[in-house]
Amino acid sequence: MSVEQKKSSCRQVLIIVLVAFLAIFIGLDQIKERFYIFDQNVLQQVAQRNIAKYENNTRLLMQGIADDLNKEYPGHVALKEEWVFNNAGGAMGSMWILHASITEYVIIFGTPVGTEGHTGRFMADDYFIILEGEQWAYAAGDVSREVYKPGTMHHLARGNSQQYKIPEHAWALEYARGWIPLMLPFGIFDTLFSTVDMLTLYDTFRLYGKATVRELLQGKL
Repeated sequence: MSVEQKKSSCRQVLIIVLVAFLAIFIGLDQIKERFYIFDQNVLQQVAQRNIAKYENNTRLLMQGIADDLNKEYPGHVALKEEWVFNNAGGAMGSMWILHASITEYVIIFGTPVGTEGHTGRFMADDYFIILEGEQWAYAAGDVSREVYKPGTMHHLARGNSQQYKIPEHAWALEYARGWIPLMLPFGIFDTLFSTVDMLTLYDTFRLYGKATVRELLQGKL
């Protein structure tokens, strides 16, 4: 077999592999809802209940939400507080990963000093339920801002993007459903090419990886 024939054969194999991968991905994308276990409306109800109960104590508010979610979804929520910074789209905050898997994540995210940036554009729906403070947002072409206050939920639909701002401080219960690994590049590029905070990068992959493996062992994608 000549060199050109070998190259042609390799190209054909590569094309077949890519087509097969694309077909598998499209097929799984059609049934991804079967892998979801969380409900954004339940999450909002849990958040609202704890806001009313602990409106003057941020730490108890967060712990109350984690405890209640563990009762709603036993075995799928991490109760140990392990916080890690997150730099993405120019914004910075910290997060506690309550749940992470291939198709969903639930985190408490926020900052006590304010931030702003790009939401990202994902193959996932993102639900941002405000616990304290405010979030402002707008889409390209809007001339007025959306304002989200405690108890309200900001839904960023799959494929959309916005600019957002936390003007002073805010904490939120955030839920994403879709293909979570495809969100990771957005979540780590600022760390890789701006902050160069390798400890944060390590902790992010450690916590996400540990949670995802735990879910896979339970049969949860």
